[in-house]
Amino acid sequence: MKRFFFFHFIALFCLCANAQTTLGWGSIDVRYSQTEVPKTSQKSPLLRAWRGERVAAQAVLTAQEELKSVDFTVSDLKSGRHIIPASAVKKYLVRYVITSTFKNKRDSILVADRLEPATMCHMGKGTTLPLWLDIKVPAETVPGTYKGTVSLNCDGKTLSLPIVLQVADHVLPEPSQWSFHLDLWQNPYAVARYFDVPLWSSQHFDKMRPIMQMLAAAGQKVITCSVIKRPWNGQTFDHFESMIAKMKQIDGTWKYDYTVFDRWVEFMMSCGITEQIDCYTLVPWHYRFDYYDCATNSVKHLDCRPGEAKYHDFIVPFLKDFSRHLRQKGWFERTYIAMDERPEDQMEAAWQTIQDADPEFKIEGAANYSVDSEAADRVDDISVGFQYNLLNEEALARRAAKGQKTNFYTCCNPERPNTFTFSPPAESAYLGLHAAACNYDGYLRWAYNSWTKEPNKDTRYGNWPAGDCYLVYPEGSSIRFERLVEGIQTYEKIRLLRPTLNKKESQKLDAMLQNFAPNTYEADTDAVALLKEMNTLLWKLSQ
Repeated sequence: MKRFFFFHFIALFCLCANAQTTLGWGSIDVRYSQTEVPKTSQKSPLLRAWRGERVAAQAVLTAQEELKSVDFTVSDLKSGRHIIPASAVKKYLVRYVITSTFKNKRDSILVADRLEPATMCHMGKGTTLPLWLDIKVPAETVPGTYKGTVSLNCDGKTLSLPIVLQVADHVLPEPSQWSFHLDLWQNPYAVARYFDVPLWSSQHFDKMRPIMQMLAAAGQKVITCSVIKRPWNGQTFDHFESMIAKMKQIDGTWKYDYTVFDRWVEFMMSCGITEQIDCYTLVPWHYRFDYYDCATNSVKHLDCRPGEAKYHDFIVPFLKDFSRHLRQKGWFERTYIAMDERPEDQMEAAWQTIQDADPEFKIEGAANYSVDSEAADRVDDISVGFQYNLLNEEALARRAAKGQKTNFYTCCNPERPNTFTFSPPAESAYLGLHAAACNYDGYLRWAYNSWTKEPNKDTRYGNWPAGDCYLVYPEGSSIRFERLVEGIQTYEKIRLLRPTLNKKESQKLDAMLQNFAPNTYEADTDAVALLKEMNTLLWKLSQ
């Protein structure tokens, strides 16, 4: 501990002694230290984008003396008489949170990750402040080279940097039209707790709207619904309640209340997430179901597993009524009964029960075992773990021919590539390229916003690697999430370019993609270099 404070003091001393208050361009691949003088450049980074695409840049401000007022502005970007307005540029201050390491979950390390919408701020003496820019190129932009200026007013002194953006004559559609199947699980219960608002109140929905609209802008396709209590046995700080109340009447019949479920689904659709409704789960990790018993005026619990008679007697009436309700709402075709990392025999038994209720129900599941089987072919939307080589080209083609989706996922494993707060930022973008290389439809991540107790400060939770539980913060995005979107956009650009390429160009693209195909990530894998090579090739193919 003494050694830590000694080196921390030396770092601060060096920063204060050698650095001036300076502004320079950094790299979006670097998480800059709060106390070290970074290597930066006065030259604009090489920014290239399609029309309709989002592209990021990171600048870094270092201060020798305390700055009481720092104000961050960006000018219009101009190419002759054509303009990308300053309003198309989102500006963020990069804030620091506590992370750990993969091997030692109790480590306490400050890391740059949280993106806070830029406002006038204070800066301490001998510190570094990274600044993040997110440029959304309007779809109607005329192709060309656009130039502008990033400026900071620091206690009356202005520091500025040039910014240059090249825009290609290709259009990336709006996220709602992307084919990439993004499935990041939402947690509405975390939002109510963090903002201290009543669950499912108007205030709750108001707090959730910007968070879920940000998710829709990333191309999210799926609404996460919990149809039983604690479907994953409470792995998050805020556990999931059932959105559907189940009541056993005095005469032994069943009644179901869909009020919360309907409000949640309708709200998410109003945010722009409309394609799929995933309902977790008929195979919970704890094999326990709860319901309200009117005869005793109390909550009862039923312990049972798929294949057992009492499981069948409990689930079938519910699914039959659920099917009726979904069809009445016009949602049945987009609803999936979802089961996560459950043993194949349990999945099979649950499937048989679903068949008894309504054989037209679709199934979604994540699997950490071989899925090239008859049982797996019944899963309409399946996700396989990154580190498992579970599907060959024949199986992928067979599923695609039937209109089934095949995705991959990461969770608390593998260590790399991943989206932890200590993960190199480029790994988030790498994931989209892995999906393209393996002919997957998309990517699943178990937690979009299952926040920790103090998510803006400490990203560690339990035995999970830091940042595993969430990709965004209560009031803003993260470096990890923005880079994930970058990778998804690249996936879409590859999809759109393919039909326009000649044989030689297609071969070059396929050869480059093979660098992203392995389901192992070696110690010497350089995601930064691979992404740079891919982006250079795609730019050439876009001309």
